[in-house]
Amino acid sequence: MSLEKVLSISGKPGLYKMTKQTRSGFLAASLIDQKIISVSARHNVSLLTEIAIYTLTQEVPLREIFQKIATKEDGKQTISHKVPKVELEEFFFGVLPDYDEDRVYPSDIKKVVQWYNLLVKNGFTDFSEPQSEEDANKATDKSPEDKKIKKPSPKKTGSTQINKAPVKATKKAVTQNKKVTTAKKK
Repeated sequence: MSLEKVLSISGKPGLYKMTKQTRSGFLAASLIDQKIISVSARHNVSLLTEIAIYTLTQEVPLREIFQKIATKEDGKQTISHKVPKVELEEFFFGVLPDYDEDRVYPSDIKKVVQWYNLLVKNGFTDFSEPQSEEDANKATDKSPEDKKIKKPSPKKTGSTQINKAPVKATKKAVTQNKKVTTAKKK
């Protein structure tokens, strides 16, 4: 599964995997305990691909930071997010030496480490850009004729047929009334 479907929900612990879309939002499965919750528009949701960390020169996408941690740890889990603040900052400095210490708080570093460990535990080990997936999707795309959107044909239900029947009967009655009135005038 790609990192594009992994998200963080404000006020909820851990990460979630988007599973299905619903009328009012979508369903998401927790990566911690696999419980499925309904997420609506009132929740503050962030895709991991949209999150970045401040450095002194630019913003580095979270995907790149996860890739650097995976390279450093050989794709395995790293230190616990529960270690003291000093150890977390030292670890993060080893991963991203030019991170902005004024704008990146210890709580942010703690989340990054916790999320990385949670992703690795759930089998997310490839944090590279999905460009190869896009190229593969382009190669397997259907022809333009197959991409045409087919409009569903209207289904005839009992209620539709019932609604049409009285209309036809009413038109016949109106027509018969006109004949009667024109016949009376003569």
